[in-house]
Amino acid sequence: MRVAAIDCGTNCLRLLVADVDPRTRQTHEVTRRTEVVRLGEGVDARGLLDPAAVERALAMTAEYAAVCRPLGVGRMRFVATSATRDAANAAQFTDGVADLLADWRCVPEVISGREEAYLSFAGATAGVRAGGMAPPYLVIDVGGGSTELVLGVSDVDAAISLDVGSVRLTERCLRTDPPTPAEVAALIAEVDAALNRAQRQVDLAQARTLVGTGGTVTTIAAHALGLATYQRDRVHLSRVGVPDTLAACADLARLPRWRRSALGFMHPGRVDVIVAGALLWRRLVEVVAARSGVRRVVTSEHDILDGIAGSLGRPTW
Repeated sequence: MRVAAIDCGTNCLRLLVADVDPRTRQTHEVTRRTEVVRLGEGVDARGLLDPAAVERALAMTAEYAAVCRPLGVGRMRFVATSATRDAANAAQFTDGVADLLADWRCVPEVISGREEAYLSFAGATAGVRAGGMAPPYLVIDVGGGSTELVLGVSDVDAAISLDVGSVRLTERCLRTDPPTPAEVAALIAEVDAALNRAQRQVDLAQARTLVGTGGTVTTIAAHALGLATYQRDRVHLSRVGVPDTLAACADLARLPRWRRSALGFMHPGRVDVIVAGALLWRRLVEVVAARSGVRRVVTSEHDILDGIAGSLGRPTW
C-alpha cells in the first residue's frame, strides 16, 4: 500500500511517501521532503496564524499534492501540530488543506500533544530497537513550537508535550545575535519550568537510551559529527557522547548568524532559530543525563512522519 504522510509543524512542512506492509505496518521510503514554511510565525504572541504564513504553507501543500499524484499514493494523512493547535483561526488553514487534498479525501487533523508524542515514539524507535539498543527508550522530539518527551519499550509508558520549541523560544526570549547572558538565562528558565512539569509525568531516571529527533536535533548531531555537508545516513542512528553533544550545542549557540549560515549542513530556514534550539537541546540532554546516567545521545532521522505513515497501515489510528 503506497501512502503519504504530511507533518505540518511550527517551522517545517514535511512529506513522506512510503510503501507500508498492512500486516506489519513496516514502511519502505519512496521519497521524503522537508521545507521551511514557518506556519507558526507569531502564533505564540498573537494566538493567530499569519495570512502570509498560511499562504506559504498552502502553496507547499499544493506542491506536495503534485508530488504524490504521479507516485500513485492511495492513502494520505495530514497532521498539524503545535502552531495550528494554538491558533484561533486554524480553520482558515485546514479548510484550504482539505480542498488541496480532496483527491485523497484527506481531512487534515489538528492532533493533541499526546498523540503527537505517541506518533513520534512509534516512528523513532523502530530503528533503535532493530539496532539492539537498550530499553526503556526516552524519545525527545524537539519541534518549532513544542517538545515531546516519551518513555517506553515496545509501547508508550508515559508521555508529555511541552510548549517549548526552537521558534517559540526564539520569539519569547532572544532579541540579539548571539544572545546576551540575560537572554540565555531567561530561555533556560523557560525550559527548566517546562521540565519540572515533565518530570511529574515522565520518570527520566528510567531511560537507558536517549533518542533525539526533529530538525534541531539532527542539525546539532551533524555539527557534533563534524560533517561538512548534511549526510542523512551518517546522522541517522548516530551515537554521540553527552559531552560532545553539549559542546556542539554550546558552539552553535555562540556563533553569529553569518557563521551559522556558512555551515554546509545548516538548512537556510533553520539559521535564525537554531540558537534557541541548541540551548533547549543542551538543557534537555544535561537534565536527562543527570537523572538517568545515559552517556550517549542517539539521533533518529525517523520520527513523527514515519509514525503517521505506519498508522495508515491499519483502518483507523
